[in-house]
Amino acid sequence: MRLLMLGGTAFVGRAVVEAALGRGWDVTVFHRGRHPAPGGVAVLHGDRTGAGGLAELGSGEWDAVVDTWSGAPSAVAASARLLDGRVGHYAYVSSRSVYTYPAAAGLDEDGPVVEGSPEDGDAADYARAKRGGELAVEAVFGDRALFARAGLIIGPYENIGRLPWWLDRIARGGRVLAPGPRDLPLQYIDVRDMAAWILDAVESGLGGPYNLVSPPGHTTMGALLEACTAATGSDAELVWTDPRRILDAGVQPWTELPIWLPPGELYDTLHRGDVSRALATGLRCRPVGETVADTWSWLRALGGEAPRRADRPAVGLDPEVEAKLLGR
Repeated sequence: MRLLMLGGTAFVGRAVVEAALGRGWDVTVFHRGRHPAPGGVAVLHGDRTGAGGLAELGSGEWDAVVDTWSGAPSAVAASARLLDGRVGHYAYVSSRSVYTYPAAAGLDEDGPVVEGSPEDGDAADYARAKRGGELAVEAVFGDRALFARAGLIIGPYENIGRLPWWLDRIARGGRVLAPGPRDLPLQYIDVRDMAAWILDAVESGLGGPYNLVSPPGHTTMGALLEACTAATGSDAELVWTDPRRILDAGVQPWTELPIWLPPGELYDTLHRGDVSRALATGLRCRPVGETVADTWSWLRALGGEAPRRADRPAVGLDPEVEAKLLGR
Protein backbone atom coordinates (compact mmCIF):
# COMPACT_ATOMS: atom_id res chain seq x y z
CA MET A 1 0.00 0.00 0.00
CA ARG A 2 1.14 3.53 -0.81
CA LEU A 3 -0.01 5.92 1.90
CA LEU A 4 -0.01 9.71 1.86
CA MET A 5 -0.13 11.18 5.37
CA LEU A 6 -1.17 14.81 5.63
CA GLY A 7 0.65 15.72 8.82
CA GLY A 8 2.39 12.73 10.31
CA THR A 9 4.86 14.27 12.74
CA ALA A 10 2.74 14.52 15.90
CA PHE A 11 0.28 12.40 17.91
CA VAL A 12 -2.39 10.82 15.66
CA GLY A 13 -0.50 11.38 12.43
CA ARG A 14 2.71 9.98 13.84
CA ALA A 15 0.93 6.90 15.17
CA VAL A 16 -0.61 6.27 11.75
CA VAL A 17 2.78 6.65 10.05
CA GLU A 18 4.51 4.27 12.46
CA ALA A 19 1.73 1.70 12.09
CA ALA A 20 1.93 1.90 8.29
CA LEU A 21 5.71 1.54 8.29
CA GLY A 22 5.32 -1.47 10.57
CA ARG A 23 3.19 -3.08 7.87
CA GLY A 24 5.80 -2.43 5.23
CA TRP A 25 3.77 0.25 3.45
CA ASP A 26 5.36 3.00 1.37
CA VAL A 27 4.64 6.22 3.24
CA THR A 28 4.83 9.83 2.10
CA VAL A 29 4.48 12.53 4.75
CA PHE A 30 3.33 16.01 3.76
CA HIS A 31 3.91 18.55 6.55
CA ARG A 32 5.00 22.09 7.34
CA GLY A 33 8.44 21.14 8.59
CA ARG A 34 7.91 22.30 12.17
CA HIS A 35 8.79 18.87 13.57
CA PRO A 36 11.03 16.13 12.19
CA ALA A 37 9.29 13.42 10.21
CA PRO A 38 9.72 9.77 11.25
CA GLY A 39 12.52 7.92 9.53
CA GLY A 40 11.78 5.71 6.56
CA VAL A 41 9.27 8.01 4.84
CA ALA A 42 9.33 10.21 1.75
CA VAL A 43 8.88 13.84 2.78
CA LEU A 44 7.00 16.66 1.07
CA HIS A 45 6.72 20.14 2.55
CA GLY A 46 3.97 22.71 2.36
CA ASP A 47 1.59 24.87 4.36
CA ARG A 48 -2.05 24.16 3.60
CA THR A 49 -3.07 27.62 4.79
CA GLY A 50 -0.75 29.57 2.47
CA ALA A 51 -0.93 30.47 -1.20
CA GLY A 52 0.66 27.70 -3.24
CA GLY A 53 1.09 25.64 -0.07
CA LEU A 54 -0.04 22.42 -1.75
CA ALA A 55 2.38 22.68 -4.67
CA GLU A 56 4.41 19.61 -3.70
CA LEU A 57 1.23 17.52 -3.81
CA GLY A 58 0.72 18.42 -7.45
CA SER A 59 2.00 15.06 -8.67
CA GLY A 60 2.14 11.51 -7.39
CA GLU A 61 -0.34 8.70 -6.79
CA TRP A 62 -1.29 6.85 -3.62
CA ASP A 63 -3.67 4.09 -2.61
CA ALA A 64 -4.91 6.08 0.36
CA VAL A 65 -4.53 9.38 2.18
CA VAL A 66 -5.08 10.00 5.89
CA ASP A 67 -5.88 13.56 6.91
CA THR A 68 -6.00 14.76 10.55
CA TRP A 69 -6.64 18.45 9.81
CA SER A 70 -8.70 20.25 12.46
CA GLY A 71 -8.61 23.78 11.06
CA ALA A 72 -10.55 25.45 8.26
CA PRO A 73 -12.56 22.97 6.14
CA SER A 74 -11.57 24.94 3.06
CA ALA A 75 -8.05 23.49 3.42
CA VAL A 76 -9.50 19.96 3.37
CA ALA A 77 -11.59 20.83 0.34
CA ALA A 78 -8.52 22.11 -1.53
CA SER A 79 -6.56 18.94 -0.71
CA ALA A 80 -9.40 16.64 -1.74
CA ARG A 81 -9.87 18.42 -5.07
CA LEU A 82 -6.14 18.37 -5.79
CA LEU A 83 -5.82 14.64 -5.03
CA ASP A 84 -8.92 13.62 -6.95
CA GLY A 85 -8.04 10.90 -9.46
CA ARG A 86 -4.66 10.22 -7.85
CA VAL A 87 -5.75 8.73 -4.50
CA GLY A 88 -7.90 5.66 -4.09
CA HIS A 89 -9.31 6.29 -0.62
CA TYR A 90 -9.53 9.37 1.61
CA ALA A 91 -9.65 8.85 5.41
CA TYR A 92 -10.46 11.97 7.39
CA VAL A 93 -9.94 11.95 11.15
CA SER A 94 -13.07 13.68 12.31
CA SER A 95 -14.60 13.90 15.78
CA ARG A 96 -17.66 12.85 17.74
CA SER A 97 -18.03 16.58 18.33
CA VAL A 98 -19.86 16.74 15.00
CA TYR A 99 -23.01 15.43 16.72
CA THR A 100 -25.40 18.07 17.95
CA TYR A 101 -25.09 18.67 21.68
CA PRO A 102 -26.21 17.12 23.88
CA ALA A 103 -25.75 13.72 22.27
CA ALA A 104 -27.91 11.08 23.89
CA ALA A 105 -26.25 8.10 25.57
CA GLY A 106 -25.87 5.29 23.06
CA LEU A 107 -25.91 7.56 20.02
CA ASP A 108 -24.67 5.86 16.85
CA GLU A 109 -23.40 7.27 13.56
CA ASP A 110 -26.92 8.06 12.35
CA GLY A 111 -27.42 10.69 15.06
CA PRO A 112 -28.03 14.35 14.14
CA VAL A 113 -24.94 16.40 13.30
CA VAL A 114 -24.11 20.10 13.34
CA GLU A 115 -24.23 22.20 10.21
CA GLY A 116 -21.01 22.73 8.32
CA SER A 117 -19.65 23.86 4.99
CA PRO A 118 -16.65 22.67 2.95
CA GLU A 119 -15.78 26.29 2.30
CA ASP A 120 -15.77 27.46 5.92
CA GLY A 121 -12.66 29.36 6.95
CA ASP A 122 -10.83 29.70 10.25
CA ALA A 123 -13.83 31.29 11.95
CA ALA A 124 -15.63 27.93 12.19
CA ASP A 125 -15.69 26.40 15.66
CA TYR A 126 -14.25 22.93 16.19
CA ALA A 127 -17.47 20.96 15.68
CA ARG A 128 -18.47 22.89 12.57
CA ALA A 129 -14.92 22.69 11.20
CA LYS A 130 -14.82 18.91 11.54
CA ARG A 131 -18.23 18.54 9.93
CA GLY A 132 -17.16 20.84 7.12
CA GLY A 133 -14.07 18.68 6.62
CA GLU A 134 -16.26 15.59 6.29
CA LEU A 135 -18.44 17.29 3.70
CA ALA A 136 -15.38 18.48 1.79
CA VAL A 137 -14.01 14.95 1.44
CA GLU A 138 -17.41 13.41 0.69
CA ALA A 139 -18.05 15.91 -2.11
CA VAL A 140 -15.01 14.65 -4.00
CA PHE A 141 -14.55 11.01 -2.94
CA GLY A 142 -18.13 9.92 -2.28
CA ASP A 143 -18.28 6.38 -0.86
CA ARG A 144 -14.46 6.27 -0.92
CA ALA A 145 -14.45 8.79 1.93
CA LEU A 146 -13.97 7.43 5.45
CA PHE A 147 -14.73 9.48 8.56
CA ALA A 148 -13.10 8.32 11.79
CA ARG A 149 -15.19 10.16 14.39
CA ALA A 150 -12.79 9.95 17.29
CA GLY A 151 -13.63 10.67 20.89
CA LEU A 152 -11.06 11.12 23.65
CA ILE A 153 -7.64 10.06 22.28
CA ILE A 154 -4.79 9.16 24.64
CA GLY A 155 -1.52 7.24 24.47
CA PRO A 156 2.11 7.87 23.50
CA TYR A 157 2.78 11.13 21.61
CA GLU A 158 -0.22 12.85 23.19
CA ASN A 159 0.21 16.60 22.71
CA ILE A 160 -2.88 17.77 24.60
CA GLY A 161 -1.56 16.79 28.02
CA ARG A 162 -4.50 14.94 29.57
CA LEU A 163 -3.00 11.56 30.47
CA PRO A 164 0.50 13.05 30.87
CA TRP A 165 -0.85 15.45 33.50
CA TRP A 166 -2.29 12.61 35.56
CA LEU A 167 0.91 10.61 35.27
CA ASP A 168 3.06 13.56 36.34
CA ARG A 169 0.75 14.43 39.22
CA ILE A 170 0.59 10.90 40.57
CA ALA A 171 4.33 10.42 40.12
CA ARG A 172 4.88 13.33 42.54
CA GLY A 173 3.13 11.27 45.20
CA GLY A 174 1.30 12.37 48.32
CA ARG A 175 -2.46 12.73 48.63
CA VAL A 176 -4.02 13.11 45.17
CA LEU A 177 -7.49 14.48 44.54
CA ALA A 178 -9.26 11.67 42.67
CA PRO A 179 -12.60 12.72 41.15
CA GLY A 180 -15.35 10.21 41.77
CA PRO A 181 -17.22 8.09 41.46
CA ARG A 182 -14.36 5.62 41.49
CA ASP A 183 -16.32 3.16 39.32
CA LEU A 184 -17.30 5.83 36.76
CA PRO A 185 -17.02 4.16 33.30
CA LEU A 186 -14.77 5.84 30.72
CA GLN A 187 -14.69 5.72 26.94
CA TYR A 188 -11.54 6.64 24.99
CA ILE A 189 -9.25 5.32 22.27
CA ASP A 190 -5.55 4.50 22.42
CA VAL A 191 -4.01 6.34 19.48
CA ARG A 192 -2.26 3.16 18.30
CA ASP A 193 -5.52 1.20 18.24
CA MET A 194 -7.06 4.06 16.32
CA ALA A 195 -4.20 4.04 13.80
CA ALA A 196 -4.45 0.28 13.29
CA TRP A 197 -8.19 0.47 12.64
CA ILE A 198 -7.83 3.34 10.16
CA LEU A 199 -5.23 1.43 8.14
CA ASP A 200 -7.34 -1.73 8.16
CA ALA A 201 -10.34 0.32 7.07
CA VAL A 202 -8.67 2.00 4.09
CA GLU A 203 -7.14 -1.30 3.02
CA SER A 204 -10.62 -2.87 3.12
CA GLY A 205 -12.21 0.09 1.33
CA LEU A 206 -14.58 1.11 4.11
CA GLY A 207 -16.46 4.37 3.71
CA GLY A 208 -18.77 6.57 5.72
CA PRO A 209 -18.72 7.56 9.40
CA TYR A 210 -17.50 5.40 12.28
CA ASN A 211 -17.46 6.31 15.96
CA LEU A 212 -13.92 5.50 16.96
CA VAL A 213 -13.56 5.03 20.69
CA SER A 214 -13.50 2.07 23.03
CA PRO A 215 -16.75 0.43 24.11
CA PRO A 216 -18.47 2.27 26.97
CA GLY A 217 -17.01 1.08 30.24
CA HIS A 218 -13.77 -0.17 28.67
CA THR A 219 -12.23 1.09 31.90
CA THR A 220 -13.19 3.25 34.88
CA MET A 221 -11.79 6.38 36.47
CA GLY A 222 -10.53 4.22 39.32
CA ALA A 223 -8.78 1.74 37.04
CA LEU A 224 -7.18 4.58 35.06
CA LEU A 225 -5.70 6.35 38.08
CA GLU A 226 -4.68 3.09 39.72
CA ALA A 227 -2.86 2.18 36.50
CA CYS A 228 -1.06 5.55 36.72
CA THR A 229 0.01 4.70 40.27
CA ALA A 230 1.28 1.28 39.20
CA ALA A 231 3.10 2.56 36.12
CA THR A 232 4.93 5.33 37.97
CA GLY A 233 5.70 3.24 41.05
CA SER A 234 4.34 6.11 43.12
CA ASP A 235 3.33 6.07 46.79
CA ALA A 236 0.45 8.40 45.93
CA GLU A 237 -2.75 8.09 47.94
CA LEU A 238 -5.83 8.51 45.77
CA VAL A 239 -8.40 10.48 47.75
CA TRP A 240 -11.74 9.78 46.07
CA THR A 241 -13.91 12.86 46.21
CA ASP A 242 -17.60 13.36 45.53
CA PRO A 243 -18.26 15.21 42.25
CA ARG A 244 -20.49 17.77 43.97
CA ARG A 245 -17.68 18.91 46.29
CA ILE A 246 -15.40 19.34 43.30
CA LEU A 247 -17.95 21.29 41.28
CA ASP A 248 -18.94 23.46 44.25
CA ALA A 249 -15.29 24.47 44.58
CA GLY A 250 -15.39 25.82 41.02
CA VAL A 251 -13.08 23.16 39.57
CA GLN A 252 -13.68 22.58 35.86
CA PRO A 253 -14.08 18.99 34.67
CA TRP A 254 -12.15 17.91 31.56
CA THR A 255 -9.71 20.84 31.71
CA GLU A 256 -8.63 21.21 35.34
CA LEU A 257 -9.25 17.52 35.99
CA PRO A 258 -8.46 16.02 32.57
CA ILE A 259 -10.47 13.10 31.17
CA TRP A 260 -12.97 13.22 34.06
CA LEU A 261 -16.56 14.35 33.64
CA PRO A 262 -19.27 14.07 36.29
CA PRO A 263 -22.42 12.16 35.31
CA GLY A 264 -24.67 14.32 33.16
CA GLU A 265 -25.21 15.52 29.59
CA LEU A 266 -21.55 16.09 28.71
CA TYR A 267 -20.58 12.75 30.26
CA ASP A 268 -23.24 10.96 28.18
CA THR A 269 -22.00 12.74 25.07
CA LEU A 270 -18.33 11.84 25.48
CA HIS A 271 -18.30 8.58 27.43
CA ARG A 272 -21.43 6.70 26.34
CA GLY A 273 -21.35 6.60 22.54
CA ASP A 274 -22.28 3.57 20.45
CA VAL A 275 -19.27 1.98 18.73
CA SER A 276 -20.81 -1.27 17.51
CA ARG A 277 -20.14 -0.35 13.87
CA ALA A 278 -16.38 0.02 14.45
CA LEU A 279 -16.23 -3.10 16.62
CA ALA A 280 -17.95 -5.09 13.89
CA THR A 281 -15.25 -3.99 11.43
CA GLY A 282 -12.32 -5.05 13.62
CA LEU A 283 -11.67 -2.32 16.19
CA ARG A 284 -9.64 -3.78 19.05
CA CYS A 285 -8.83 -1.83 22.21
CA ARG A 286 -5.87 -2.73 24.43
CA PRO A 287 -6.13 -2.75 28.24
CA VAL A 288 -5.87 0.60 30.02
CA GLY A 289 -2.80 -0.58 31.93
CA GLU A 290 -0.88 -1.00 28.68
CA THR A 291 -1.86 2.45 27.42
CA VAL A 292 -0.85 4.08 30.70
CA ALA A 293 2.44 2.20 31.07
CA ASP A 294 3.51 2.91 27.49
CA THR A 295 2.63 6.59 27.82
CA TRP A 296 4.72 6.80 31.01
CA SER A 297 7.67 5.12 29.28
CA TRP A 298 7.40 7.62 26.43
CA LEU A 299 7.27 10.55 28.87
CA ARG A 300 10.33 9.31 30.73
CA ALA A 301 12.24 8.97 27.46
CA LEU A 302 11.46 12.65 26.83
CA GLY A 303 12.71 13.63 30.26
CA GLY A 304 9.17 14.13 31.54
CA GLU A 305 8.36 17.13 29.33
CA ALA A 306 5.47 16.25 27.02
CA PRO A 307 4.89 18.22 23.80
CA ARG A 308 1.95 20.63 23.81
CA ARG A 309 -0.14 21.99 20.98
CA ALA A 310 0.08 25.75 20.96
CA ASP A 311 -3.56 26.08 19.90
CA ARG A 312 -4.92 24.20 22.93
CA PRO A 313 -5.09 25.54 26.49
CA ALA A 314 -3.03 23.96 29.24
CA VAL A 315 -4.79 21.37 31.37
CA GLY A 316 -4.45 20.44 35.03
CA LEU A 317 -5.43 21.47 38.52
CA ASP A 318 -3.63 24.22 40.44
CA PRO A 319 -1.79 22.62 43.40
CA GLU A 320 -3.20 25.20 45.81
CA VAL A 321 -6.76 24.43 44.74
CA GLU A 322 -6.10 20.73 45.15
CA ALA A 323 -4.59 21.28 48.60
CA LYS A 324 -7.61 23.27 49.75
CA LEU A 325 -10.02 20.57 48.60
CA LEU A 326 -7.96 17.84 50.23
CA GLY A 327 -7.73 19.82 53.43
CA ARG A 328 -11.47 20.11 53.96
